[in-house]
Amino acid sequence: PIDKPSAGSTFKRGENFITAQLIDECGLKGCKIGGAEVSTKHAGFIINAGNATAKDVLELIAYVKKEVKDKTGYQIKEEIKIIGEL
Repeated sequence: PIDKPSAGSTFKRGENFITAQLIDECGLKGCKIGGAEVSTKHAGFIINAGNATAKDVLELIAYVKKEVKDKTGYQIKEEIKIIGEL
């Protein structure tokens, strides 16, 4: 999605699954923490829906990973590289 700021594709594609599809099937499109949101256009992206902090983004990534693991058994991984500390 190019209409909102993001760091690009947030999650890697799985070896035998499509990560964005799993996120979507778990009902996580549009899920928000603070200003960070799972894109409603492509579930593999976390966008800045307004004043997102790095903490918001990292918390949302952790939440999405946990929900996908709990609901599907698949462990998804970040494609982005996290640099520094909060």
